[in-house]
Amino acid sequence: MKVTQEKLEKSQIGLEIEIAAEITQQKYEQVIKNLRGSVNIPGFRKGKVPRQILLQRLGTSRIKASVLEELIPEIVEKAVKQEAIPAIGQPRLRSSFDDLINNYQPGQPLIIAAAVDVNPEINLKQYTGFQVKAEEIKYDPTRVDSVLDQERQKMATLIPVEGRAAQIGDVAVVDFQGVLTKAEGEDESTEPTPIPGGEATDFQVELQEDKFIPGFVSGMVGMNPGETREIAAQFPSPYASPELAGKPALFTVTLKEIKEKELPELNDDFAQEVSDFETLAQLRASLEERYQKEAQEQTKANQQEALLAELLQQVEIDLPVTLIEQEVDAMLTQTAMKLSEQGLDVRKLFTQDIIPQLRERSQPEAIERLKRSLAIEEIGKRESIQTTTEEVAAKVKELLEQYADEDIDAVKLQSVVEAQLINEKIMDWLIANSSVELLPAGSLSASDETDSEAEATTEADTTSPE
Repeated sequence: MKVTQEKLEKSQIGLEIEIAAEITQQKYEQVIKNLRGSVNIPGFRKGKVPRQILLQRLGTSRIKASVLEELIPEIVEKAVKQEAIPAIGQPRLRSSFDDLINNYQPGQPLIIAAAVDVNPEINLKQYTGFQVKAEEIKYDPTRVDSVLDQERQKMATLIPVEGRAAQIGDVAVVDFQGVLTKAEGEDESTEPTPIPGGEATDFQVELQEDKFIPGFVSGMVGMNPGETREIAAQFPSPYASPELAGKPALFTVTLKEIKEKELPELNDDFAQEVSDFETLAQLRASLEERYQKEAQEQTKANQQEALLAELLQQVEIDLPVTLIEQEVDAMLTQTAMKLSEQGLDVRKLFTQDIIPQLRERSQPEAIERLKRSLAIEEIGKRESIQTTTEEVAAKVKELLEQYADEDIDAVKLQSVVEAQLINEKIMDWLIANSSVELLPAGSLSASDETDSEAEATTEADTTSPE
């Protein structure tokens, strides 16, 4: 079989395939034989339809189409194997099918054009010696105290209080009823509207401003049990219920009881209650180690992101459609699994009307993800960065012990772990062979905002009239 190759855009190999005359004749006769045995024509038994009658009833074009529908996939597959092309995905026909039907004559050679996707060539202009900036995340010692305080708050005992007014930090038991009031500029004759779900009896409110909508808690401070007060408040914008966002409200609140939190002592007994540690010192040490490690990992992640952003500027990859579609599939599958884990009905969210839109919106991210992963993989090849069998086995063992209660495919896990370890080694190599300037947390994002404001000002200056 004569096959001519050519390189096409988007990492495709174009194939011009000449089908020999004897093949076009053999396939034509085979299809006619099959049709004679399967087509129902009145007045004739199956398999006994005269050839000429069959051709008249079905039409030459229909029979040719049937021949080509069988012949083309077979021929293209043979051509790919013959040329030893490492194809990915399914081949695509480049010739017009209608033109092929018109040009096809049994017993005569036929030329068809097809294309197959192949893995792309990665052109890395530079991948070492980068000079980038990244934010350094420093360990905050107060975080341990905050976590311990949160645990104490959860274990607090509520003690009834008498003889004083409500204050911040109390837990108040109230009856309340709320209405939406008139916003500035609205018709004064408009009647207040009851807030849907905006009433309750024996409702416990922790008197902290972040526990309710702005104004509600501060309006309760100073109230005494048995007192009723009208409190003005305003729903924030945005808000979980869009119809309430930004709306002013008035609550009629009756304070029935004040309770005070009695927190457990911060001691070894407390540590044993909230953790597996015997002493408070051990619990503190564990938390400190965890948050120090988190800070280090976040700093390293920031370094990696800065380097990857620079790497993307240095890589040229003509991605094939097959890889992009596969990456989009993986992204949507991951999203569906996360939504399902949250208890959402994925079938209602991923409808046939929505899926094409989701696929289109996912393409830019899929392309960036592919360029990143392929560039990293290429660096690993060029620098011969590998992992050892012992490293993979140790990590697999650690994970299997950590998730002993879950059903995990050890073979798949080994493959995932190996890829992850190699990826980590490549990123460590990138960091070691580049210059990363660490800046205080928030400084780069603040700089980005300043740059955006400057650009907006410049644009405004250039478009304003003289």
